[in-house]
Amino acid sequence: MENGISTTSSGELSKITMPVIFNEPLSFLQRICEYMEHTSLINKANASPDSIQRIQCVAAFAVSAVASNWERTGKPFNPLLGETYELFREDLGFRLVSEQVSHHPPISAFHAEGLNGDFIFHGSVYPKLKFWGKSVEAEPRGTITFELPKHKEVYTWTNPTCCVHNVIIGRLWIEQYGCMEIVNNSTGERCCITFKPCGLFGKELHKLEGYVQDKSKKKVAILYGKWTECLWSVDPAIYEAHKKNDKKSIEKFNTKLQAMEAVGEGDPDDADDIPAPEVTETVYVLPGSKLLWRVLPRPSNSAQMYNFTSFAMTLNELLSDMSAIAPTDSRLRSDMQAMENGDTELASEEKTRLEEKQRAARWHRANTGEEWLTRWFKQGSNVYTGAPDWIYTGDYWKRDYSHCPDIF
Repeated sequence: MENGISTTSSGELSKITMPVIFNEPLSFLQRICEYMEHTSLINKANASPDSIQRIQCVAAFAVSAVASNWERTGKPFNPLLGETYELFREDLGFRLVSEQVSHHPPISAFHAEGLNGDFIFHGSVYPKLKFWGKSVEAEPRGTITFELPKHKEVYTWTNPTCCVHNVIIGRLWIEQYGCMEIVNNSTGERCCITFKPCGLFGKELHKLEGYVQDKSKKKVAILYGKWTECLWSVDPAIYEAHKKNDKKSIEKFNTKLQAMEAVGEGDPDDADDIPAPEVTETVYVLPGSKLLWRVLPRPSNSAQMYNFTSFAMTLNELLSDMSAIAPTDSRLRSDMQAMENGDTELASEEKTRLEEKQRAARWHRANTGEEWLTRWFKQGSNVYTGAPDWIYTGDYWKRDYSHCPDIF
C-alpha cells in the first residue's frame, strides 16, 4: 500500500493468467524487435561526420522505438522460458535474435547487428509492473547499448516508463513519462530527454523535451516534439527566446482559467483551451529547427489489426523454409497463430496448454535438480555501465538447434 493506493509488484503480476482477449498476436520478443523499424536513423548516424549530430540521430532512434506503443493497448504474449525470435532483413541491412532468458523475473535479451558490421545493438529488458487500480505502469529495467564501430562510439540508455490508463473501465490510453538519458560512453557527450506526463488537463500529453550536452557539459542543442509524432532539434538561444514568449502565454491562460473558476463557469475540462487526454495538438515548430525524425504513417487497416504499424504487421510472416529457424521461435506458437487467425477459443486453449507445459517442466527441474541453461545469451555485466546484463554468445546464426528445448 503506497499513499493509500494498492499496488501490485511485477513478480505478482507476472503470475496472473490474463484472458487471451487482452492480447495482441505478437510475443514481447517481437515487440522488442520493433526498435528496428527506423533503421534509416542508424544509417544517418553512421554517415554523420560530427559526434553531436550522431548523438541526435541516436536519440531519434531511441524515441522512434517508443512511438510504436501509441494506441497499442493489446498486451503482447508473455514469452515462454527459452522462447526465441529472429528477424533477418537483408533489405534493411540487419539481423536480430532475442531469447527469453528468465521467467521469474521475466527477462528478455536481444542482439542485433548490421550485415556490413556498421552497428551492434543489444540489451536485456525486464520491466517492473505496478497495478494502481485504474492503470498499469511498466517501469523499464535493463540497459540498452548501441555501438558504432566505424566511429568507435558506444551509447547506452534506458527507456521511459509506460502507463496504460483505464484498464478497468473507460477508454484505454497510453502515456510515456520519465527521463531517457543517452550517454556517449566514448566522448562523454550526453542527451537527456524528458517524456512529460500529461498533467491535469492533458496539455503535456505525448510531449517531450530535452537537450544535448557536449563533453564540457555545455548545452549545444535543444530537442522537442512528441513521441507519437516527431523530434526536432534547435539552437538553445532560439529555444530560450521562445520560452520567454511562451511563458507570457501561459500566464495569460492561467489568468483566464482562474477567472472562469471564480465565476463558476462549469467544469474547466469543458473549456476549449483544455484538450481531453486523447486529443493531441500539432507540434509548433520553432524557426531554424531541424527535423530529426517523423513517424511513418500507419496502414489504413491498422485499427482493425491491433493498431499495428506496417513493420509490426510483418513480424509473424512465416519463411518459405521454416526449418531454417529455431524450433523455439515465436512464430511457431500455436496460441498466437490461432489468435492471428481470429480463433480466440483455440488461442485460449493453446495458451493454457503451453503455460501448463511450462509449469510441468519447471516442476520437473525443481524435483530432479536439473539446471536450466540459456542457449544464446549468458549472464554477465555491461562492459560500459557495469550493470547486470545478458551477453550474446555469437552462436545463433550457425543454425545448430540440436540443443533447443521442447517448449511448444
